[in-house]
Amino acid sequence: MPYIDDELQNRWFDFGGDTIINTNRHIRLTNNKQSQIGHLWSRLPITAHDFEVEFEFNVDGPAGHLYGDGFAMWLARERATDGTVFGSKDRFDGLGVFFDTYDNERSHRHTFPYISAMLGDGMTSYDNDKDGRLTELEGCEADFRAKTFPTRARLTYYKNNYLKLDVLWRDEDTWDQCFKVHDVKLPNQIYLGFSAHTGDLTDNHDIVSVTTKTLVPEKKEAKPVQKSTKPKSSSGGFFSFLFKIVLAAGLVGVLFVGYRMYEKNNQMKRF
Repeated sequence: MPYIDDELQNRWFDFGGDTIINTNRHIRLTNNKQSQIGHLWSRLPITAHDFEVEFEFNVDGPAGHLYGDGFAMWLARERATDGTVFGSKDRFDGLGVFFDTYDNERSHRHTFPYISAMLGDGMTSYDNDKDGRLTELEGCEADFRAKTFPTRARLTYYKNNYLKLDVLWRDEDTWDQCFKVHDVKLPNQIYLGFSAHTGDLTDNHDIVSVTTKTLVPEKKEAKPVQKSTKPKSSSGGFFSFLFKIVLAAGLVGVLFVGYRMYEKNNQMKRF
């Protein structure tokens, strides 16, 4: 648990910004106040090729108010740099998982709160106005806010195999798979971090506990085959098109013959 010792320090984590430590209860990245930024970052990098990170979190605020914006979990090369992406720097190199509670774009086909992931290359920007839609790796709807029981997330990573996120938000005993993506490769020497920010809208964003562990490598899974949305047989479409052409040509021929017969009858009547 990343709480402070008697010297107001922690051996494994650094915190900063507006983060507040409530000893033996939680680490509050932001209070229910406007324009706050807070972060929590591991001091040492994760060096294991295969690992799991599980953490308990809490997002809530006064009942009935508009809330935002959410928090992020990071596995990135750089650490403890405040910025515009849920309180951390943009154009990051690594993985960002965003627990987003406010819809900025207003045209999504999914509801909020929404969890999404982005694999950053150090150059690509996260678009806040579109809630990261253009760079989303995967995501899921998850109504994790203001629960009466502990909410948790568990990220599992097997290098050159798959990345998976499970979330516990429906009830105390039910884990839902949010996403599973194959052939994901994270940078080496990445730091684990959490950050949050508020703007005009506010919320409490708390990290209650964090545990990490190294995993035994698994056999590489085959990437699921995407179901094709194309017609089963392209030949059927071709012959259908050909039939329509022949039918149209036949109709034109019938009309032409009918017209010639009509014209011939008119000529016979004039004589």
